[in-house]
Amino acid sequence: MSAGDRNSALADSYIEDLRVVRRLADHTVESYARDVADLVRFADGAGKSLDELARRDLEGFVRRGMASGRSPRSVARSVACIRGLYRFLVTDGRLSANPADELRAPRSWPDLPRCLSAEEVDRLLEQPDSDTPVGLRDRALLEVLYASGLRVSELVALRLGDLRLAAGCLTCVGKGSKERLVPVGEVAVRWVREYAATARPRLLSGRSSTWLFVNARGGGRLSRVGAWKMLKKHALRAGLPRETSPHVLRHSFATHLLERGADLRSIQTLLGHADLSTTQIYTHVLEARLKAVYEACHPRA
Repeated sequence: MSAGDRNSALADSYIEDLRVVRRLADHTVESYARDVADLVRFADGAGKSLDELARRDLEGFVRRGMASGRSPRSVARSVACIRGLYRFLVTDGRLSANPADELRAPRSWPDLPRCLSAEEVDRLLEQPDSDTPVGLRDRALLEVLYASGLRVSELVALRLGDLRLAAGCLTCVGKGSKERLVPVGEVAVRWVREYAATARPRLLSGRSSTWLFVNARGGGRLSRVGAWKMLKKHALRAGLPRETSPHVLRHSFATHLLERGADLRSIQTLLGHADLSTTQIYTHVLEARLKAVYEACHPRA
């Protein structure tokens, strides 16, 4: 088997492991597949198979990525992918030693997520025309998104059976196929009830569907792209920045809770973060709160 064929086989095995065994989200697998494909091209160019690359080869690959103008965050994801690939090869018995054990990503300072103000969120939520079936669906979706902080992929994957409206909560399946219980407020519950009772049946036009949020073209599931475009449309009408997205609304959910006294551990659970370090991007909110408390309470502030 040539080095190129061997590289393709090893890469395919790793991606299959991510998809079937680790059950990562489709878009995460797609991102990792692109990173592995980059490494395969690098190895092919060097005339080596992936299991022949040494630590210095991998460091050269990372330096090449940085020199090509990729962002530190993009290169960091690529390094995480490489480390995962070689852990898989060792675990699978294809390598005896891991050349990526000490491979490090370039230091990346995370950008603080953009956050809408409470007034901006109100303007956004008021944009859909709730007198129409599509408008009522949009209003219910936006209310749930802001009330729960769900990822857009989690939101569009909700089924009717996931709702626990009497208890004011819902269940969703997040990254790694982990299920979690998420509370939603009374306002969102009210809009979802109205949408499910009136607009959803009209959108389905007699068809059956298990999905909560359906599209307007025959009752199929509303897609991630469809939800993103819908939010974008209403955001522009509300005069919000062009970069407003479902992720911005998720950040706004977390920030507004922290500003009103929620703790990081609670936010971690609500957002479905596996590690608290992911949630710590919001510590700027806590720092601002501590400064305000100090200035309000200290006698010499």
